[in-house]
Amino acid sequence: MSKYAADPVAVQASAALPVGNHDKGSRYVQLLLLVLAAGAIYPILYLRQVYQTTMLDVFQINHSQLGYLYSMLGTIFLLSYLPSGWLADRIAPRFLIFFSLVATGALGLWYSSAPSMNGLLVIFGCWGLTTGLTFWASVLKRVKMIAQANEQGRFFGILDGGRGLVEALLATAALALFAFATETRGQSAVEGFRQVVYLYSFTCIAIGCVLVLLKDPKPMADTAAVQQGRFNLLSDLATLAKIPELWLVTAIVFCGYHIFWATYSFSDYLQSNGMTAVMAGTITTLKLWMRPIGGIGGGWLGDRFSNVSVLIVALSLATLSVAGLMVFPGLNSLGLLIGTVIFIGLMTYAIRGLYWAILDTCNIPLRITGLAIGIVSVVGYLPDAFIPLINGYLTEHFPGALGYQLYFGYIAAVGLLGTLAALVLRARVKRTTLHHKAGA
Repeated sequence: MSKYAADPVAVQASAALPVGNHDKGSRYVQLLLLVLAAGAIYPILYLRQVYQTTMLDVFQINHSQLGYLYSMLGTIFLLSYLPSGWLADRIAPRFLIFFSLVATGALGLWYSSAPSMNGLLVIFGCWGLTTGLTFWASVLKRVKMIAQANEQGRFFGILDGGRGLVEALLATAALALFAFATETRGQSAVEGFRQVVYLYSFTCIAIGCVLVLLKDPKPMADTAAVQQGRFNLLSDLATLAKIPELWLVTAIVFCGYHIFWATYSFSDYLQSNGMTAVMAGTITTLKLWMRPIGGIGGGWLGDRFSNVSVLIVALSLATLSVAGLMVFPGLNSLGLLIGTVIFIGLMTYAIRGLYWAILDTCNIPLRITGLAIGIVSVVGYLPDAFIPLINGYLTEHFPGALGYQLYFGYIAAVGLLGTLAALVLRARVKRTTLHHKAGA
């Protein structure tokens, strides 16, 4: 028997979305536009990854002020995740996504004018709302809506992997534009940076205008309750709180996101092991190109076999590899070290491509799916708030190899907990399947 026939949750989702409701080509076009949207909207917020020194000069601010801007942005994100899900359950996703893209692009045009620090505070604060409150859950919910039950893995894998590809392509184009303006045409860094911001801003606005023209998928079976006005936030939260599978998914996202955070430290880690900055940068850039391979490949394997089972494999291999980083430097094998870093990147992006697809195992009513996404996001992405502090403390108080051994040891321990959570989730799903089969 196929895994879809044996999974009552998948059967329910498939029944809620008849195959005839959506033309396959149309759904993939919508997915492509959502990938473009997700890949275009966030890089403009994080131009510091490539242009930090230029930004300090353009805006006439210091490192502390820049850190304050991003700290405020991260705080607004955490505060936005839950209401973002609530909002996605009550407003058509395409309108929320349209607003998010156009508003983010418009703020970018203001950003390109090199405003004062007060203006930057307003821009980053509003960006937190346009990319967190109105965008995050609406995109995830729309992907879930256009994917059939047997497509959840590949659709979410394509979303994350494709988003990474779009970000890489846009970053390459932006860097070429910046180099052309500053080196070929002899323009100032301010003008070159303005051209980069223009590229991202107008891309966001254009994609938003196209997406709003597409109709949302036809209503699912359980949306009738929403249309009849059954809005009760406390009751909906109580419903979600009683779903053990949802909390297991939350734990998996929380632990998997730890492993993703570990990849941010690879460049400094490699340099601390005697590698040059250029070589370390080349390896970490190569790791970024693992995102489309890991995300899309992991999603395809998840649909082919089992999203939860493939996730278990990816989590366990990533955890073992991170633990290996604690001992590999002592083996004096540069090739092994480089291969491990790239392999962790591949597994990490497979994890990211799958951990939203397993939400389909939780038997969550569609009318509160957005709220569920908000809950998972609030807890799952908490590492944004404290992992930088842990990393900074360990590498500062235990300089050299020891600091990173302690840090990667912590990440590996959390990764092990995530693997255990995934194993428990798979066991619960199998038990539920057997119970339904016995009842039938």
